[in-house]
Amino acid sequence: MAKTINCIIVDDEPMAREILENHLKRIDSIHIVGSCKNAVEAFNLLNSENIDLIFLDINMPEISGLSFAKSINKKIKIIFTTAYREYALDGFDLKAVDYLLKPISFERLFQSIHKFKNESLSFRQDEARDIPDENADFFFVRSDRKMIKIDFSELDYIESLADYVKIHSNDRVIITRETISSIEAKLPKKDFLRVHRSYIVSINKIESFTNEFIEIHNKAIPISRSYKNDVKHRLDNV
Repeated sequence: MAKTINCIIVDDEPMAREILENHLKRIDSIHIVGSCKNAVEAFNLLNSENIDLIFLDINMPEISGLSFAKSINKKIKIIFTTAYREYALDGFDLKAVDYLLKPISFERLFQSIHKFKNESLSFRQDEARDIPDENADFFFVRSDRKMIKIDFSELDYIESLADYVKIHSNDRVIITRETISSIEAKLPKKDFLRVHRSYIVSINKIESFTNEFIEIHNKAIPISRSYKNDVKHRLDNV
């Protein structure tokens, strides 16, 4: 199954956002997490969701697309969208995946998505190498310039915060620069459950749950709408 690409659209023009949304909905591997009319809205989404790709207008009021691109985690890829050719050089200087001129056709957009997938392939292959042996009961993460062993049995939950991840294990918290997706790839699926773009929980450590939250050690962990059906199915069949 193809990896889902979580993306957001950032453009101050409602019509431009609508055109992009309609194009992107035709591509099965794309999941539109949100559509923002300015950089402030986009910042809020980036802080609460795990985003792979941003379709970013350059010429926006207050905070331009170029300024916004310089301020975010460099692991998040950008495809610039604009009506002005003169911004192209600046866009590529920021190592953007692509630069789309409005009006954007579906065919041209599809080419950009294909380019993004090709650039991301080697990174995904590296993540796949981290998948442990089925008999393993631990994994390692890099933190504070050393590799730290994490026992599956001690792991409570994992929390993604902007450009780093907090691993809550018994009474300690380990901070790593890895992505939550790379951590997820190391975990046995039968024992761990993704409940939100920013949270993975140990099924054995769940103390209670509702349709909106899971509780572990008095911590209320949100269940997002996109994961709700999967969470319900897994927990109803434990």
